[in-house]
Amino acid sequence: MAEPLLQLAQLSAGYGLARVINDVSLTLEAGRSLAVLGRNGTGKTTLLNTIIGATRHLGGTIRFEGRDISKLRSDLRARGGIGWVPQERNIFKSLTVEENLTAVAQPGAWDIEAVYRMFPRLKERRGNMGNQLSGGEQQMLAVARALVLNPRLILLDEPTEGLAPIIIEELLAALKRITRDEGLSAIIVEQHAQKILGVTDAAIILDRGAIVHQSSSASLIADPAPLETHLGVTGKKAGVRGGH
Repeated sequence: MAEPLLQLAQLSAGYGLARVINDVSLTLEAGRSLAVLGRNGTGKTTLLNTIIGATRHLGGTIRFEGRDISKLRSDLRARGGIGWVPQERNIFKSLTVEENLTAVAQPGAWDIEAVYRMFPRLKERRGNMGNQLSGGEQQMLAVARALVLNPRLILLDEPTEGLAPIIIEELLAALKRITRDEGLSAIIVEQHAQKILGVTDAAIILDRGAIVHQSSSASLIADPAPLETHLGVTGKKAGVRGGH
């Protein structure tokens, strides 16, 4: 049997002396996508930061493609196939859209023309500086920058936060194509379940740094009771509905 793409075993991590995530264990197979749900302050961002190596490792292991990367530097994790789109987006605002992409691109299927097909707005703005883009365009550029690294796993932290509804729909449609049609593995942190369950294969809910619910996304859509229990929202309020 093939090794899982990513395997976390009793992982604990935090910042300084503060422990934020506790004994988290999960497995992600290649070509699958995972939604990470939870209230504010439950450790969602810290989980992603720990996978990419931006926290203090306090215990447990992270295995990526069968290799223990628990103590590996962040840049080596990125070079080894983990793409990361943080909340801060981390685009170069003093470079053009195209320069942002060419500065980090690695050989592979996701070349600049491929991301322009995924995000036509970026092609239209290819000569614009990063600081001349709208918030939604900056987020598209952040995702595109991660894609041209040609990762085997992409981590996205609150990709829809603060965006206009029409841009959210456009971005979610792109993420759905990336995960479903292109088969890129993804872990997506999202506070609002309704935005992401139709895009992902599986979901976990975090509370106080631990996994309190784990299931398929489809089962959470069909029975949103865990969302009410752990997030304090009903299925109706969460906007959870059937279909992908």
